[in-house]
Amino acid sequence: MSRVLLDGWQVHEFAPGLYPERLDLKDGHVDRLIGGLLGRWAQRGSGLRLLRLRQFAERVEALAGELPALATPALKARARSLRGVLVAGGLADAPAAECFALVSEVCSRLLGLRHYPVQMMGGYALLRGALAEMQTGEGKTLTAMLPAVTVALAGAPVHVITVNAYLARRDAEALAPVYEFFGLHVGLIVPDQDRVQRAAAYACDVTYCVNKDLVFDYLRDRIGQQRSRSGNRALLDEWLAGPYHVSTRPPLLRGLFYAIVDEADSVLIDEARTPLIISSDVDDAHGRDLYEQALVLAAALERRAHYRLRPQERSIELTDAGRAAVAEFARGQPGLWAIARAREELVEQGLSALHLFQLDRHYLIADGKVRIVDECTGRVMADRSWERGLHQMIEVKEGLDLSKRRDTISRITYQRFFRRYLCLAGMTGTATEVAPEMRSVYALDVLRIPPNRPLIRRHLGQRVFLDGERRWAAVVERAAALRAAGRAVLIGTRSVAASELASQRLSAAGLEHAVLNARQDGDEARIIAQAGQPGRITVATDMAGRGTDILLSPVVRDAGGLHVILSEFHDAARIDRQLFGRAGRQGDPGSCEAIVALDDELFVAHAGHLPGWLRAWRAADGLLPDRLARLLRLFAQTAAERQNSRIRRQTVEFDKRVERSLAFAGRGE
Repeated sequence: MSRVLLDGWQVHEFAPGLYPERLDLKDGHVDRLIGGLLGRWAQRGSGLRLLRLRQFAERVEALAGELPALATPALKARARSLRGVLVAGGLADAPAAECFALVSEVCSRLLGLRHYPVQMMGGYALLRGALAEMQTGEGKTLTAMLPAVTVALAGAPVHVITVNAYLARRDAEALAPVYEFFGLHVGLIVPDQDRVQRAAAYACDVTYCVNKDLVFDYLRDRIGQQRSRSGNRALLDEWLAGPYHVSTRPPLLRGLFYAIVDEADSVLIDEARTPLIISSDVDDAHGRDLYEQALVLAAALERRAHYRLRPQERSIELTDAGRAAVAEFARGQPGLWAIARAREELVEQGLSALHLFQLDRHYLIADGKVRIVDECTGRVMADRSWERGLHQMIEVKEGLDLSKRRDTISRITYQRFFRRYLCLAGMTGTATEVAPEMRSVYALDVLRIPPNRPLIRRHLGQRVFLDGERRWAAVVERAAALRAAGRAVLIGTRSVAASELASQRLSAAGLEHAVLNARQDGDEARIIAQAGQPGRITVATDMAGRGTDILLSPVVRDAGGLHVILSEFHDAARIDRQLFGRAGRQGDPGSCEAIVALDDELFVAHAGHLPGWLRAWRAADGLLPDRLARLLRLFAQTAAERQNSRIRRQTVEFDKRVERSLAFAGRGE
């Protein structure tokens, strides 16, 4: 690999270990504050940087004008020659511009798609380690290919990271012919692969993968890392490692060189509230009786008197009276009941299972097992389970067979993992709101790339009803009217339960429709392919919110395009915008609106006592006044984002403390 290339990625900061990666940053509160200020400044002063991007795109366009006249063999010869230049000289602007031009020409010949100048701008921002904010439908998949090919030709492994296996597979398969033209191999990481298949995929020049799969594979490498130990510590390491001591195996990854994170705000912000954990199965000597006792006791405790429930933080804490009640219940009981902290944690997990984790929202039951649903993507997380007995508590609550308990052996947060890449880049349609956090945590400046075509999507506003019944009636009425007009309709919900409730209401009204949620994920491609047909109504969870391209039939386009109905606000307005962004893509017509209710989770959890007060409002149409509704939404989403930001900071601090404790046993991340 070129030394010049690595110099740009600060090779002197390599961490010792299996492969190249950055050392952990030792930043504190002051560093984060300064970083946030720099993020805001970068937003205001982005004009000069955009000018540089435009100049680079013009340079690429000039070079691309010469290429259509070349025969395919001559084009391949030019690509081979460029590879040598990039390996020897690194990622300077001149060879990078030529590479972008070649990629655009090859895409035109093999895929029938040529890059727009704004995609060249976005690709250059990614190449230089920035976060490109591009409107939904602007072709981020093709944009990412430009820097991916350039860096891979220079000799560095490239990871293109997205939020689900459907998108990773789609992009890897669709773009494979272009990579092959340049002599590059494309790998794909999906959940059902074995170790040999994963190692082969990571050995490729460019690897498409899902964020969670990548991080778990990194943790597996760290678990199996051969550390140099001596004396008694070496014996202790061997004993503690037990069946997880796999240091004789080669690592899966080749290093953390260059990453392009698609839907970066979802991966780096929304999913960063929860650390990634690898656990080991352990036999539970206490069995089902222990969890049943804990659930019975938890159900008997009174909120406020015995415990404090914080739904927005997903936490429960026993009060002094609650601890006393638990101690009284445990009097004379054996095992964990005799240990104060153990019994209190057990009951807190029981309370969490009863009050914080809901069927068809946080988990599903399939084949007699609890399947966790990813709240950010709406998808089932295969082979994942909650730790410290919570999973078993939920199994008992649902009357299922008990699985083995899982104890943590390795963990890491997204914040710490992604900062270890030598060069990190990202793209999304919604990053402006979180630009300060992107800069302070990941050193990513957000650059807003202008759209290729003017956006003509019509936003029809929002309606906030006093209760859910009136909301669903309005959603059904709206969907029926649009269906009759030949439009296609997408109804977005936040949970499986809500999607199925919407389906029931549509069925009762005699409206044919399709449902896309974690239960139907196997039919995702088929459902999305039909979602742009005339009169088609699709009900979907957040599975349809990011990266989903709904292609419109000519009839639907002429009738006004896709109409998106948001049936419940999310914690952040930018996530709402992602769903709205399914309509009006690439200059297509389209429209969107929000039809929500005052008893939705956002308002109940983050607007304090305001919803209860507002329910006393008497209106003939059951609606809040528009100005009051907008203020309520702003208040609730601001409170939710502030809370989630605090959780992310706490997650990182807790992860550092846990790492220090796990590292004693040689089993840290």
